[in-house]
Amino acid sequence: QCWLADGTPRTLCDTAEQVLAEALNNIVEHAHAGRDGGRIDIETTYAGSGLAFCIRDDGVPMPDGHLPAGRLAELSGGLDDLPEGGFGWFMIRTLTRDLRYARQGGWNQLNFRISPEG
Repeated sequence: QCWLADGTPRTLCDTAEQVLAEALNNIVEHAHAGRDGGRIDIETTYAGSGLAFCIRDDGVPMPDGHLPAGRLAELSGGLDDLPEGGFGWFMIRTLTRDLRYARQGGWNQLNFRISPEG
């Protein structure tokens, strides 16, 4: 069962779940690091055949005020040499459309769309 709504394609729900998990993990791990609390708001709306998301948090801003480049980590080494991180923003950029970040009034705001077409 899709947690969004009846009639929403399962693949769209799966993609939304992956992107939200990564984005929220980044907020907790980086924007709210070392804090005992913080606020995260998530707004979801239907946008044509897809979904639009706005995630706001009151954590520290992105470095330099911009989203990370999201380049795929170097994978040419052996299994023991694979990096621990470096995949999240690549995945988010690959699975979303219209990805935008802004810092306004002490809040980070991340907007993106997920469509069934990819």
